[in-house]
Amino acid sequence: MSRALVLSILVATALAVAGCGVRGSLEPPPSAKADTTAQADSGQGKPAGAAPKPHREFILDGLLR
Repeated sequence: MSRALVLSILVATALAVAGCGVRGSLEPPPSAKADTTAQADSGQGKPAGAAPKPHREFILDGLLR
């Protein structure tokens, strides 16, 4: 087989596999209940006057901020 044919088969396979699946967020199972708790970073659900967690330094902070 020529290199061009092998390369085109590999590219076609990669594109076909990349197109599989459903685009969007994950769907919960039918038996799952709705999550009514607040997210941890939303600030809701914490006692009034609770102090925020102190920031701990991390080695990648300079790149992430």
